[in-house]
Amino acid sequence: MRLCSARGWNLSSSHAYGLPLPAAAWHHSRRVKQTIVTLDMEGVLTPEIWIAVAEETGIADLRRTTRDEPDYNVLMRGRLALINRHGLKLSDIQRVIGTLDPLPGAREFIDELRTLTQVIVLFDTFEQFAAPFMRKLAWPTLFCHRLVVEDDRVTDYQLRLPDQKKEAVKALRGLNYRVISAGDSYNDTTMLAAADTGFLIHAPQNVIAEFPQFKAVDSLAGLMDEIKAALGG
Repeated sequence: MRLCSARGWNLSSSHAYGLPLPAAAWHHSRRVKQTIVTLDMEGVLTPEIWIAVAEETGIADLRRTTRDEPDYNVLMRGRLALINRHGLKLSDIQRVIGTLDPLPGAREFIDELRTLTQVIVLFDTFEQFAAPFMRKLAWPTLFCHRLVVEDDRVTDYQLRLPDQKKEAVKALRGLNYRVISAGDSYNDTTMLAAADTGFLIHAPQNVIAEFPQFKAVDSLAGLMDEIKAALGG
């Protein structure tokens, strides 16, 4: 009996020790589609960072978020211009972020969800902003971008890749995961469309009206119910 073929193990006639593979084991060696959940962070699990900065600094135009502006590059270029015009440094923004807590129930939501399935936070923000929230949420897996900083001044931003939320979901589905996604803003809608199942949560009426194909819920408890139903219990 051959232990393996020229290209690898011959599972139909043997396993790693050269013994016949039981029928049940052969059945379980077939591919099984598992599920993974991807979540936006701001507006879903945490407050909006830029709104908090706007309130702390009095720079009203910083209140504009991805709920208002579909083009992320336009939004970020405007933000960078504003903070540099007003002399805001990275440390000033980080100080505001450090005072913020996750939304009520967010830590419990993440803790429960991680007992049911794998979870990835897909966040169109930056490593330099995310750490305080990640600590308070018990360090879920995070995919985000990075700021370019010179002498505490934010000079630019670097996308990990364009439309990273959608591309991450497409890659996960390519790895044979069934993906359930949830977000609240324009920049989440391509992620929701790429997923097997997508939900809007805490979304403003303009986003809900433009994307009626995604079921909208208004609480983390409601989202948990929907995810459990999508998971099959």
